[in-house]
Amino acid sequence: MEAMNKAGEIKPFTVALDIGTTKVCVLIGRRNEHGKLEVLGFGKVESNGVLRGVVSNIEKTVQAINEAIRKAERMAGFSVRHVNVGIAGQHIKSIQHRGILTRDNSQEEINDSDIDRLIMDMHKLQLPPGEKIIHIIPQEYTVDNEQGIIDPRGMSGVRLEANFHIVTGQVTAIQNLNRCIEKSQLTVDEITLEPIASGTSVLSQEEKDAGVALVDIGGGTTDITIFHEGIIRHTAVIPFGGNVITKDIKEGCNIMVDRAEKLKVQFGSALASEVFDNLVISIPGLKGHGHKEITEKNLARIIQARVEEILDYVMWEIQKAGFERKLVGGIVLTGGGAMLRHIAQLTAYHTGLTTRVGQPNEHLAHGYPKDLASPIYSTALGLLLRGMEKPYLPEEDREEIYNSDQGSPDTSNTVEETGSGWFNRMFERAKDWIKEEQDSSL
Repeated sequence: MEAMNKAGEIKPFTVALDIGTTKVCVLIGRRNEHGKLEVLGFGKVESNGVLRGVVSNIEKTVQAINEAIRKAERMAGFSVRHVNVGIAGQHIKSIQHRGILTRDNSQEEINDSDIDRLIMDMHKLQLPPGEKIIHIIPQEYTVDNEQGIIDPRGMSGVRLEANFHIVTGQVTAIQNLNRCIEKSQLTVDEITLEPIASGTSVLSQEEKDAGVALVDIGGGTTDITIFHEGIIRHTAVIPFGGNVITKDIKEGCNIMVDRAEKLKVQFGSALASEVFDNLVISIPGLKGHGHKEITEKNLARIIQARVEEILDYVMWEIQKAGFERKLVGGIVLTGGGAMLRHIAQLTAYHTGLTTRVGQPNEHLAHGYPKDLASPIYSTALGLLLRGMEKPYLPEEDREEIYNSDQGSPDTSNTVEETGSGWFNRMFERAKDWIKEEQDSSL
């Protein structure tokens, strides 16, 4: 099964796997002839085997991955084997290091091989026991004492130096992630730090040039990536996220965690001053127990206190990196936590930086399901976009899902189909999937 464009060329697809604390999400996509992202299939299931971004139960995580993969494959109409995976967790660290290369011939132009040699030297760094390099990100170069060079290729010089931002993680956490994927009969094409992926889907190049802090508030962690002059300058992971807010509501109202989550989603606000005093929420009690009541104002106070604590950690990371006064683009919030009402206003008030909520809809092709533009999918769509830089379409992945009723290939599900008919069919499938998800959550 091959996806064809108008010129008759194969259009390879890419698969993103986002293993989060609250959800496991799979997206299968490709670029259309206009360069926009067509989502061929997607699946989202509840995650029970991940704690603060790190796999804590391999069996439960494998079950979630398999279920999400099956949903995405059924929607796309073909099976997949290779995935681009996101990684997060409080074990993630970042360091700055400088590399130096002395070239033999100053007359020859600096090329990719010289830069590759500098990067390979970074792999020789002595890291603390149990840590492994995930990303080596070049920042700026120096050629024969000429500083501030973004791309030295084509220049001449003897001494080539570079500053690198290096992201590391625990070997055991990476191994457990890989083990889950292997047990799901999948192969990892690339592992990407989740906030870097999110930045790909929600930030503009103008924001990255001006200076911006991307704050991805997930279920178990809050991930920070600082961009300045178009380059990643700092990354950090805070071990608090939306689940901590839910826990505070649970303890403050003395209710079950599932009801606390519903309270947060349906009635929650991050800014108590924006909520009316006289609105009372009735919470059903356990069997044989009466209802409980809480004002919307008090619920907002519980939420605001924890969000402000998370923002204090965010500002500490920004100040530690030395970019407090360099973020012309301010803060961009994304992730499930960014869907809290009034969170952008609270962030602006609390940090003094301009704030917006980042949604990944800019890269999606026309007619996409509205839910996909949610900040919840920022990481998954970013993984998809990064994977498309080197998409993969192996022969063994071009398998048709057979129609169970007829015992023959369901040709209506092939990705060879193009045009409005194909897109309308995919849109209807997406709407059915969203309805299933909404029904299962009731």
